Amino acid sequence: MRVRAATVVERDGPVILDDLDLEGPSDGQVMVRVVASGVCHSDLSAITGQIPQPLPAVLGHEAAGVVEDIGSGVTTVSEGDAVMLSFITACGRCRYCTIGKPNLCRPHWRSARGCLVDGSFPMSKGGVRYNLMSRIGTMAERIVVMENSVIPIPASTPLRIAALVGCGVTTGVGAVLFTANVEPGSVVAVIGAGGIGLNAVQGAVLAGAGKIIAIDVRDEKLAHAKEFGATHVINAAECDPVEAAIELTDGDGVDYAIEAIGNPRTVEQAFNMLAFAGTAVVIGIGSGDAKASIPIAMLPYGERRLVGSMYGSARMRVDMLRLLDLYAQGRLKLDELVTKTYPLDGAPEAFEDLKAGRNIRGLLQIHDA
Repeated sequence: MRVRAATVVERDGPVILDDLDLEGPSDGQVMVRVVASGVCHSDLSAITGQIPQPLPAVLGHEAAGVVEDIGSGVTTVSEGDAVMLSFITACGRCRYCTIGKPNLCRPHWRSARGCLVDGSFPMSKGGVRYNLMSRIGTMAERIVVMENSVIPIPASTPLRIAALVGCGVTTGVGAVLFTANVEPGSVVAVIGAGGIGLNAVQGAVLAGAGKIIAIDVRDEKLAHAKEFGATHVINAAECDPVEAAIELTDGDGVDYAIEAIGNPRTVEQAFNMLAFAGTAVVIGIGSGDAKASIPIAMLPYGERRLVGSMYGSARMRVDMLRLLDLYAQGRLKLDELVTKTYPLDGAPEAFEDLKAGRNIRGLLQIHDA
């Protein structure tokens, strides 16, 4: 089968729309007609090499669609089912899956980058295998993924909304609710008011935080943060954000600092603005050689903590559905995240807009629901 896909073939190269060959699903695999795929900064990081990604590759890792075909042995979905994609293919049997940490699934993280966890490459062109961003490569008309990468959702769920839960919403909200376990009435600072950071702000609202401080260098992003629930904002281009955050807390510091950029300086800032017993959570993915420096005496003195969060520490098949329920209840703003929708052929423009910071979230509408 021939499918159109958004690809990148060289480091820092352009996004190219191309026609690729897609093999049908084999044992344990599922073919999905992709309805919508979010344009996430991690895809841009794969293009630049900040996130290691073998090339050539099909971009995209945040999507939802409809099952079109299944391979032998598939039991959890059937043709016609609405599904969202998890970019972590959790086996359900390894040590981490069985202790409730499927986001850290051992086979997923130990398998080769670019292919499905069974080692196969469903897409190719002229005999050249194409890698898949995050082992799913969702910016294509149709994709073939492992059964464990698809999560059935209620048929009434808007697929363009379910797509967002596939990465940005789960990562941001989950860092607050599932990694930090923010307590009601506490003070939360979110550093970076992009798509992930705004979802962290929403997570703080859901957790009942008493004060939510959004920090960024762009006033328009801080304005968005207020719309999503921030009670205070700090423009870090105009002042020292650590001093400003501590001043907003009567000299104590914040209980939780969520770093959503992946920059050594902002990681340091997150830690340095903590109150006693405070927790800094790093969501942002930095380059492999990036290092942050923190005063280690502040760890025992005051019992401060610095932790990482992958995929919002989510149990994907449980928590991603919970997030959809919160949306259905009107408690989670998801429609408001999408500031521009593009056709699949508009992927190059979507990435240019991503680089320029024009959107909260761009979305590729690949098929009608």
